[in-house]
Amino acid sequence: MALFASLSERLNHIFSKLTKRGKLTELEIKQAMREVRVALLEADVNLKVAKDFIAEVSEKAVGQQVLQSLNPAQQVIKIVNEELIALMGAGNAKLEVSPKPPTVIMMCGLQGAGKTTMCAKLAVQLKKQGKKPLLVACDIYRPAAIDQLKVVASKAGAEVFEKGTQAPPKTAKQAVEYALKMGFDTVVIDTAGRLHIDEKLMQELEDIKKEVSVTEILLTVDAMTGQDAVNVAETFNSRLDVTGVILTKLDGDTRGGACLSIKAVTGKPIKFIGVGEKITDLEPFYPDRMASRILGMGDVLSLIEKAQEAVTEQQAKEMERKMRENSFTLADYLTQFETLKKMGGAGALLNMLPGANKMKLKDGDIDESKIERIRAIILSMTPKERDNPNIINSSRKRRIALGSGTTVQDVNQLLKQFEQTKEMMKRFRGKKRLPF
Repeated sequence: MALFASLSERLNHIFSKLTKRGKLTELEIKQAMREVRVALLEADVNLKVAKDFIAEVSEKAVGQQVLQSLNPAQQVIKIVNEELIALMGAGNAKLEVSPKPPTVIMMCGLQGAGKTTMCAKLAVQLKKQGKKPLLVACDIYRPAAIDQLKVVASKAGAEVFEKGTQAPPKTAKQAVEYALKMGFDTVVIDTAGRLHIDEKLMQELEDIKKEVSVTEILLTVDAMTGQDAVNVAETFNSRLDVTGVILTKLDGDTRGGACLSIKAVTGKPIKFIGVGEKITDLEPFYPDRMASRILGMGDVLSLIEKAQEAVTEQQAKEMERKMRENSFTLADYLTQFETLKKMGGAGALLNMLPGANKMKLKDGDIDESKIERIRAIILSMTPKERDNPNIINSSRKRRIALGSGTTVQDVNQLLKQFEQTKEMMKRFRGKKRLPF
């Protein structure tokens, strides 16, 4: 499902009606703004935020420069895009770094928001930046919380500091001392959560904050809870003065209210968004890219960044050479699917393309299991068969199908697809540069 699919679809429907009218009157723009307001409220955007947003857009959209322009509808969309960006923040809010190591990041939030897993996801991001993070287990109340942190930390390749059920402020202080001694430049403290906000929880977080010099206080909130997430953020911020927010579960059935309201209500930026369950499914938050996706304009910059992370320059050059020389094999074909998987899968990538919302894709429309089937078939072949598919006769096809848990028909379909791919690649031979 595309990010904020329902809101995106509603806004595109409203703007498509404006586009068809050509010249616009002030009355038509005001009617469209009323519809946008309803769409925002249905997306669980804070009432005051929605009201102020519409007031800002309306004031700019009914000016003579817009009404008399050659394409007033596009001007209105441009204004909406700019105001969405302003609503979510001026730009990407990066993590603060302490001038005196280690940088201490305190993670907080309610139970069920994914805070512990987020500690490990953040460790992955920090390691990409060349940092050496230490995760600290300060949730001593939830059963198996420390064990969970150890499991997710091992996936991230990060060390965990824990002192059992010792008082969390004391553990946090000892962890910072340990980090200094052992050369860790960043300390990420996993604190306790509750099913709801209470005085005991807040007091403990304040005690940790007093005990260690905290650089960042990051609040993890569940984007699927909509306006409740904003209320939680407001309460935590009033007590702790949080420095930023991490929105989780944006890959789920998220209406968009939290994402569009938190910055306006709390004044604190969204720094990261969780977009999946994998340890790598954490992205820096870019207001301009999010606004673009909400309006169905895609997110090509994020797509390019994912491609650069998944494929090295050397690999890209090697693939280009193979395409030019027509020496592309089934092993290379498999590599392409592995790369697609690293980038988040076909569905995730498609949602970043401009106009993806107009395709009206539903969950299940892109069958990721077909990619796994292709992978199984190719891995069931011998190296010789992958290099030269022409030798794959009937008996070999039966063996490959049996080994991959598929049918001979599936094997035939894959070989046909592979030949079609090679045929398509021939069209690019002789050109100065391949289009990827």
